[in-house]
Amino acid sequence: MKTQTQILQSIPVDPLTGSISVPIYQTSTFVQEAPGIHKGYDYARSNNPTRAVLEDIIANLESGAAGFAFASGLAAIDAVIKLLQSGDEVIAVDDIYGGAYRLFTHVYEKFGITFNYIDTTNAENVRKKITPKTKLIWLESPTNPTLKVSDIEAIATIAKEYNILLAVDNTFASASSQVPIELGVDIVINSATKYLGGHSDLIAGLVVTATKELGEKIKFIQNASGGILSPFDSFLTIRGIETLPLRIKQHSESALAIAKYLQNHPLVKNVYYPGLETHYNYEVAKKQQRYFGGIVSFDLHDDSKELASAILQSTKLFKLAESLGGIKSLCCLPSEMTHKSIPTEKRYSSGVTDSLIRLSVGLEEVDDLLNDLDFALGLATIKISTSTVGLN
Repeated sequence: MKTQTQILQSIPVDPLTGSISVPIYQTSTFVQEAPGIHKGYDYARSNNPTRAVLEDIIANLESGAAGFAFASGLAAIDAVIKLLQSGDEVIAVDDIYGGAYRLFTHVYEKFGITFNYIDTTNAENVRKKITPKTKLIWLESPTNPTLKVSDIEAIATIAKEYNILLAVDNTFASASSQVPIELGVDIVINSATKYLGGHSDLIAGLVVTATKELGEKIKFIQNASGGILSPFDSFLTIRGIETLPLRIKQHSESALAIAKYLQNHPLVKNVYYPGLETHYNYEVAKKQQRYFGGIVSFDLHDDSKELASAILQSTKLFKLAESLGGIKSLCCLPSEMTHKSIPTEKRYSSGVTDSLIRLSVGLEEVDDLLNDLDFALGLATIKISTSTVGLN
């Protein structure tokens, strides 16, 4: 079956009422017939029927053995890192989400876990960094925000050679575009806040494991730590997933048109989008992704934070906000927003300059979005020029 059909048919009809929509079981506990005798549910932190449907859906969508829903993407990441112990080492992608970097550096390093950040766009860089203490390889592909693409299958081969767990944050691609477990990955993470939810109205994180054994470990951590997703947010995530393939296709088509436009704009120095043939790992992206996604990043020739800020404040359709992946277009300045927690030197070394702008291309008509960008780029130039003349 095609992905859209698979998703819709994997969502069960409620056996109690025949409801075509998954019911929201808004309850904290479940009545038992006798001590320890119940219908599969005893306490909602341990399990909930609405959350269980979502967890089954994402496991099927990601071709995994088990799925788990958490209260946020960072809670999902946190659960995976809890598989480790003091003295372990992690190889992590250098262009990493700022929240993950903050969690790794300021929370887990003090417990004796070491994180080594490297450029994973060349798989051999990963091999060179492996030590006897390396227990986990952490990838984002594409990365946030410079859209670097790593050869997941090649790195999975290396990870298996050394018996190291491989986790991939699949948020930017989503399972509608890329299925890392089919490429040899052990654990897949999604911030369902983004494309899976798709409507900028929830916070959620999902983990999928390739094996039941690994799933049992994540399940224990989920129950023991308690960072679960609520029934209502589980319902909203299911609602979002129902239209995921249709949205990803349109996001990607519009993003490619915008990336091509930006390539030819005189203010723009670099455009980051894996669907451009000029992208460093375009062939790898084409091999492992069905679509190239709805995120486009670009920076400016003079690396002017002031000009970048002026552009962001001049758009009308692209709203200046954190997050991404929703039906409405958003824009942000990572150096001052999503990646501000990363030290300047490390941020620059991974390509996140002061002027780098990240666009989350929504479902508005692409011609309207192009006109909005064209207007904002032109107006910002005038504003900066006028300000400079006034200072002189």
